[in-house]
Amino acid sequence: MDGVLLLDKPVGLSSNAALQRVRWLAGRIKAGHTGSLDPLASGMLPICLGEATKLAGEMLSQRKCYRFGVQLGERSETGDAEGTIVERCVVPPLTPEAVTAVLGRFQGVQQQIPPMYTALKRQGEPLYRLARQGVSVEREPRQIAIAALELLELADARLQLRVLCSKGTYVRVLAEDIARALGTCGRLHELRREFVEPFEGEPMASLEQLQAAAESGSGWPVLPADRAVSHLPALSLDAVSVRALAHGKSLVSAAALPGACRLYDEAGRFLGLGEADSAHMLRVRRLFAAAQQ
Repeated sequence: MDGVLLLDKPVGLSSNAALQRVRWLAGRIKAGHTGSLDPLASGMLPICLGEATKLAGEMLSQRKCYRFGVQLGERSETGDAEGTIVERCVVPPLTPEAVTAVLGRFQGVQQQIPPMYTALKRQGEPLYRLARQGVSVEREPRQIAIAALELLELADARLQLRVLCSKGTYVRVLAEDIARALGTCGRLHELRREFVEPFEGEPMASLEQLQAAAESGSGWPVLPADRAVSHLPALSLDAVSVRALAHGKSLVSAAALPGACRLYDEAGRFLGLGEADSAHMLRVRRLFAAAQQ
């Protein structure tokens, strides 16, 4: 079973716990997820199975789309519904037009300071452990990019929003910053990841569906491994070139464009990833076992 499974992770389960459930259902197959979701978040968690785990690192850089709810008028220590409320604020009268105007300020490349309640480490210690001890340390801002941010609903003191953002974006922090820009405080009260590029519009499978399929012996909805890197150009190689790459050699390929590419043999089998320089010198980046056969 080599490919990518799009799991609809439920609320209340960590990404690693969801991954282990999938591995157990699949007979302890080698697997890894790409891009963690907090236990309180639901939605798309791409899981690489078998040989596709070699592509996990490539997938981490893709943009992600979230639908999220912001509770205005209160701020929690964790920035979401899990933490204790530490501040309450008056919520000014808001209109959809006013909110949309404020959201426009957040689009584009910007700096974001990670929250204290995160797995990022300082001198080997996860920040969330320090936060639980009441310790706050300075965090370096990170560059993120917001490609799209839209208001879906404004009801009482709650916003429903959708964002398309780069890797490393903390939606909890974004929610707090939006509330502050609206003249109040706020926290995340729900979060769902709608898709990870390039899987927009692809159906997801729940753990219950996977278990039922495993018990009945029917197949899982696993996407081909190369679907995860479909944004990269494809390069077809003859048998001699495949053997050379499989033995760790580099070769000149006039058809290879500078940068990463998908590698296929003459039969159309996906072999992994290569990378070429400006002189068309091609080398292996990630090679599947199929290239050795």
